[in-house]
Amino acid sequence: MELTVYLAGQIHDDWRDVVAKRAQEKNLPLVFVGPQTNHDRSDNIGEEILGEQPGNYYKDDAASDINNFRTQVLMQKSDIVIALFGEKYKQWNTAMDASTAIALNKPTIIVRPASLIHPLKELSNKANVTVETVDQALDVISYIFE
Repeated sequence: MELTVYLAGQIHDDWRDVVAKRAQEKNLPLVFVGPQTNHDRSDNIGEEILGEQPGNYYKDDAASDINNFRTQVLMQKSDIVIALFGEKYKQWNTAMDASTAIALNKPTIIVRPASLIHPLKELSNKANVTVETVDQALDVISYIFE
């Protein structure tokens, strides 16, 4: 059995590569999908497809429509969602993706450091599992295959 895992979270570092590498080391049969990680492509996709927009508001709105479409398709096809909250970047997209996954009744694992226990308490309460590290998230998934 192979599972598809949507990796929700910031796109500014290589955490997704770390997850994929560690999953491979654990011989977990997982396929990973997630948001567009090329920041410029994500920001400009609306104009690339729909043409130049009359201002930044409309540029962002057009890009958001297409990015949300992509997220919806990939998340709906996923078996599991891992939402990683870190300390360095603002986490609005992660919170939106985690809440969407929960609303879709997708099995959801939240990864967050101890410093974010309080601000994420309600979201953590709605998720299936909350852990502090990516390795713990993969251990939860690994348990499925026992």
